[in-house]
Amino acid sequence: MRCPVCRFDSSKVVETRMLEDDRCLRRRRECLDCQARFTTYERIETNLIVVIKKNNEREALNTEKLSRGIYRALEKRPWTGGQKEKLINKIIEQIRDYALDNNNEIASERIGEIVLSRLKKFDKVAYIRFASVYKSFDDLESFQQELDKLI
Repeated sequence: MRCPVCRFDSSKVVETRMLEDDRCLRRRRECLDCQARFTTYERIETNLIVVIKKNNEREALNTEKLSRGIYRALEKRPWTGGQKEKLINKIIEQIRDYALDNNNEIASERIGEIVLSRLKKFDKVAYIRFASVYKSFDDLESFQQELDKLI
């Protein structure tokens, strides 16, 4: 695992903990070069899920990309890493359930809807942040319309 501080390619695991939902491991790591400590999360990857994009291209579901987007929306919000991971795991589980019922395929629009519905209940600020990227607001009016729906 690459160190986020010095970019060194090796680290050791100091502590491992299973999160509440038993679907994710939390690991504390220490860089073998600069001794910085950081946390990583590991999720078990199961059946390959194919995402159908807006242009009809197909690609494998990238849970890391999805997680990054959700983490970005939740940035500087009052949630712990464990709470964020629990939310992400629920979202991924819902995506997997939907895909299993549809030949392991899911449209990217459906993924966005799932994320937005979960974020709306979890954190309204994160919901607006994610929606502003997902829905590609063109102007202030469309952004205001989304805010009005939320309020």
